[in-house]
Amino acid sequence: MPLRFDVEGPVRAEVFVVTLIEGAIALTGPDGPRAWHIETHGEGHPMEEAGETLRGVLEDLTLFHSTSWRWDDGSVVLTFLAVIPDRGTMDFVLTDRADLARSGTARAPTVIGTNQVLEHALRHLSWLAKEDEVVADALDEAWRRALASYVPAPFEQLQRGDWQ
Repeated sequence: MPLRFDVEGPVRAEVFVVTLIEGAIALTGPDGPRAWHIETHGEGHPMEEAGETLRGVLEDLTLFHSTSWRWDDGSVVLTFLAVIPDRGTMDFVLTDRADLARSGTARAPTVIGTNQVLEHALRHLSWLAKEDEVVADALDEAWRRALASYVPAPFEQLQRGDWQ
Protein backbone atom coordinates (compact mmCIF):
# COMPACT_ATOMS: atom_id res chain seq x y z
CA MET A 1 0.00 0.00 0.00
CA PRO A 2 1.52 3.37 -0.98
CA LEU A 3 2.33 5.84 1.75
CA ARG A 4 -0.21 8.63 1.84
CA PHE A 5 0.68 12.09 3.12
CA ASP A 6 -2.16 14.56 3.51
CA VAL A 7 -1.81 18.02 4.94
CA GLU A 8 -4.90 19.23 6.68
CA GLY A 9 -5.17 22.64 8.19
CA PRO A 10 -3.92 26.04 7.20
CA VAL A 11 -1.10 26.70 4.78
CA ARG A 12 0.66 30.04 5.04
CA ALA A 13 2.92 31.66 2.51
CA GLU A 14 5.87 33.51 4.00
CA VAL A 15 7.42 35.92 1.52
CA PHE A 16 10.80 37.58 1.93
CA VAL A 17 10.95 40.58 -0.40
CA VAL A 18 14.55 41.47 -1.21
CA THR A 19 16.25 44.13 -3.27
CA LEU A 20 19.73 45.49 -3.79
CA ILE A 21 20.71 48.74 -2.08
CA GLU A 22 24.07 49.97 -3.33
CA GLY A 23 25.07 46.38 -4.14
CA ALA A 24 24.00 44.92 -0.77
CA ILE A 25 21.03 42.61 -0.28
CA ALA A 26 18.24 44.28 1.69
CA LEU A 27 15.02 42.95 3.16
CA THR A 28 12.08 45.19 2.33
CA GLY A 29 8.41 44.85 1.49
CA PRO A 30 5.02 46.48 1.48
CA ASP A 31 4.66 45.72 5.18
CA GLY A 32 8.18 46.86 6.06
CA PRO A 33 11.45 44.94 6.28
CA ARG A 34 10.14 41.63 7.60
CA ALA A 35 8.63 38.43 6.27
CA TRP A 36 5.23 39.02 4.72
CA HIS A 37 2.68 36.33 5.67
CA ILE A 38 -0.11 35.54 3.25
CA GLU A 39 -2.75 32.98 4.15
CA THR A 40 -3.67 30.71 1.27
CA HIS A 41 -7.20 29.41 1.04
CA GLY A 42 -6.78 26.07 -0.70
CA GLU A 43 -8.59 27.28 -3.82
CA GLY A 44 -5.48 26.85 -5.95
CA HIS A 45 -1.80 26.11 -5.80
CA PRO A 46 -0.25 28.06 -2.89
CA MET A 47 2.38 29.58 -5.20
CA GLU A 48 -0.37 30.84 -7.52
CA GLU A 49 -2.37 32.29 -4.64
CA ALA A 50 0.63 33.98 -3.00
CA GLY A 51 1.97 35.13 -6.36
CA GLU A 52 -1.34 36.72 -7.29
CA THR A 53 -1.41 38.67 -4.02
CA LEU A 54 2.22 39.66 -4.45
CA ARG A 55 1.86 40.83 -8.06
CA GLY A 56 -1.15 42.92 -7.00
CA VAL A 57 1.16 44.95 -4.74
CA LEU A 58 4.58 44.60 -6.40
CA GLU A 59 4.04 45.10 -10.12
CA ASP A 60 7.79 45.22 -10.82
CA LEU A 61 8.52 41.74 -9.49
CA THR A 62 11.79 40.37 -10.95
CA LEU A 63 11.62 36.87 -9.51
CA PHE A 64 9.31 34.86 -7.26
CA HIS A 65 10.53 31.45 -6.12
CA SER A 66 9.68 28.87 -3.47
CA THR A 67 12.67 28.10 -1.26
CA SER A 68 11.53 25.87 1.63
CA TRP A 69 8.72 24.70 3.86
CA ARG A 70 8.33 23.98 7.56
CA TRP A 71 5.73 23.23 10.21
CA ASP A 72 5.18 26.23 12.48
CA ASP A 73 2.52 27.07 15.02
CA GLY A 74 -0.02 24.56 13.73
CA SER A 75 0.35 25.20 10.03
CA VAL A 76 2.55 24.44 7.06
CA VAL A 77 4.59 27.49 6.10
CA LEU A 78 5.82 27.73 2.51
CA THR A 79 8.68 30.19 2.18
CA PHE A 80 9.12 32.26 -0.96
CA LEU A 81 11.73 34.78 -2.04
CA ALA A 82 10.56 37.76 -4.08
CA VAL A 83 13.23 39.83 -5.81
CA ILE A 84 12.36 43.38 -6.81
CA PRO A 85 14.33 46.31 -8.19
CA ASP A 86 15.25 49.06 -5.71
CA ARG A 87 12.31 51.42 -5.59
CA GLY A 88 13.72 53.73 -2.97
CA THR A 89 10.23 54.03 -1.47
CA MET A 90 9.95 51.18 1.04
CA ASP A 91 11.68 50.78 4.37
CA PHE A 92 14.50 48.25 4.34
CA VAL A 93 17.22 46.65 6.43
CA LEU A 94 20.42 45.16 5.07
CA THR A 95 20.48 41.41 5.54
CA ASP A 96 22.70 39.78 8.14
CA ARG A 97 24.30 36.39 7.69
CA ALA A 98 23.02 33.57 9.92
CA ASP A 99 23.91 29.98 10.66
CA LEU A 100 21.41 27.52 9.25
CA ALA A 101 19.02 25.73 11.57
CA ARG A 102 20.39 22.24 12.21
CA SER A 103 18.84 19.04 13.52
CA GLY A 104 19.27 15.29 13.43
CA THR A 105 19.13 13.14 10.33
CA ALA A 106 15.42 12.37 10.65
CA ARG A 107 13.88 15.23 12.57
CA ALA A 108 13.25 18.91 12.10
CA PRO A 109 15.10 21.57 14.07
CA THR A 110 13.28 22.51 17.26
CA VAL A 111 13.81 26.24 16.66
CA ILE A 112 14.09 27.98 13.30
CA GLY A 113 14.74 31.72 13.38
CA THR A 114 13.59 34.16 10.72
CA ASN A 115 17.18 35.06 9.82
CA GLN A 116 17.96 31.36 9.35
CA VAL A 117 15.04 31.00 6.92
CA LEU A 118 16.20 34.04 4.96
CA GLU A 119 19.80 32.73 4.94
CA HIS A 120 18.57 29.43 3.52
CA ALA A 121 16.51 31.25 0.88
CA LEU A 122 19.47 33.37 -0.24
CA ARG A 123 21.76 30.32 -0.41
CA HIS A 124 19.11 28.62 -2.51
CA LEU A 125 18.87 31.65 -4.80
CA SER A 126 22.66 31.75 -5.15
CA TRP A 127 22.68 28.12 -6.24
CA LEU A 128 19.81 28.70 -8.69
CA ALA A 129 21.57 31.75 -10.17
CA LYS A 130 24.36 29.37 -11.21
CA GLU A 131 22.32 26.27 -12.08
CA ASP A 132 18.93 27.44 -13.37
CA GLU A 133 18.79 29.26 -16.71
CA VAL A 134 15.52 31.06 -15.94
CA VAL A 135 16.80 32.40 -12.61
CA ALA A 136 20.20 33.28 -14.10
CA ASP A 137 18.49 35.28 -16.85
CA ALA A 138 16.30 37.12 -14.33
CA LEU A 139 19.21 38.28 -12.15
CA ASP A 140 21.75 40.79 -13.37
CA GLU A 141 25.48 40.93 -12.63
CA ALA A 142 24.94 43.05 -9.51
CA TRP A 143 22.76 40.30 -8.05
CA ARG A 144 25.31 37.61 -8.94
CA ARG A 145 28.02 39.61 -7.12
CA ALA A 146 25.78 40.11 -4.07
CA LEU A 147 25.01 36.38 -3.93
CA ALA A 148 28.60 35.21 -4.48
CA SER A 149 29.29 34.59 -0.78
CA TYR A 150 26.08 32.57 -0.29
CA VAL A 151 27.13 28.96 -0.75
CA PRO A 152 24.71 26.07 -0.26
CA ALA A 153 25.57 24.37 3.04
CA PRO A 154 26.73 20.96 1.74
CA PHE A 155 29.26 22.66 -0.52
CA GLU A 156 30.36 25.01 2.25
CA GLN A 157 31.00 22.02 4.53
CA LEU A 158 33.00 20.27 1.81
CA GLN A 159 35.08 23.41 1.24
CA ARG A 160 35.86 23.67 4.96
CA GLY A 161 36.57 19.94 5.20
CA ASP A 162 34.17 19.37 8.13
CA TRP A 163 31.86 16.94 6.33
CA GLN A 164 33.16 13.81 8.04
